[in-house]
Amino acid sequence: MSKSKPMSGKAAARIMSASAKSSKSGGVVKGSFAARAQSASAKSK
Repeated sequence: MSKSKPMSGKAAARIMSASAKSSKSGGVVKGSFAARAQSASAKSK
């Protein structure tokens, strides 16, 4: 198994962008992977 790394803000932004582009509403759903990535990024600062 690989070692985990803290989520960077840039990585979270890429995930959020891809998720928003693929959703019909153009937003990110609460509790989704993208939302959790954003939360992890904020906590790792």
